[in-house]
Amino acid sequence: MPELPEVETVCRTIAPYVVGRRVLAVDVRERRLRRPIALDFAQRLAGRTVRGVARRAKYVLLDVGDGLRWVVHLGMSGRFCVGDPPADLPHVHVLVELEGGVRLYFRDPRRFGLMMLSADDADLGVLGVEPLGAEFTADLLWSLARRHRRAAVKSLLMDGRRIVGVGNIYANEALHHAGIRPGRRCGKVTRAELARLASAVRMVLERAIASRGSSLLDYRDADGNAGEFQRMLHVYERGGEPCRACAAPIRRQVICGRGTFYCPRCQR
Repeated sequence: MPELPEVETVCRTIAPYVVGRRVLAVDVRERRLRRPIALDFAQRLAGRTVRGVARRAKYVLLDVGDGLRWVVHLGMSGRFCVGDPPADLPHVHVLVELEGGVRLYFRDPRRFGLMMLSADDADLGVLGVEPLGAEFTADLLWSLARRHRRAAVKSLLMDGRRIVGVGNIYANEALHHAGIRPGRRCGKVTRAELARLASAVRMVLERAIASRGSSLLDYRDADGNAGEFQRMLHVYERGGEPCRACAAPIRRQVICGRGTFYCPRCQR
């Protein structure tokens, strides 16, 4: 699933193409996504001008005026791309034409993504703080850890109701950089360790964004380029391989149903 760095990369990639341009036509070919695309979606979007592009959690938000946002979620396998899709490309569900010959298309083989127009934050669900925002601090992590003492620290990082966008890849990597085992109970993690973790989360996400995200499966940015951060992974999907810091074999376990990787020597 595209995580925060991948979605941020898509936002930054499409912004130069779409900001200031009016939507000329919308072709909805398949409505059956995670939430069905509204019957009046194309009619309501056509004629509006994109005023800005932003990200909230794993949502792409395009400001189309009057307090309305064109909301896109990539789900598990979605792509939001600039250009015309190849004629034989399957699973292209929405095509949008803008002024200046700019075209966008949304492709989602698994149909877990969504596309809608919304003026209500509630449509995005219950969302926690942004890990790259000013609210994400060591004090916040300490407060959350005190309230969720029995939860695994990795589970807390990935709880989107508390902290948004830190998916499985980046939770694994941040915990390794902070020297904390993913399965440790929050109540056993010290304030100093949580301060390291807060810094590690921010550092890992910023590095991943600078590398255009991670292309482990089929993720590409809006220009069709693969990410590069998978080349820098220290533990994720490296079970049995030597730790880049100490050479101990990386171990794998399952936490909350997700594959979890850590170094038994570097992480305590």
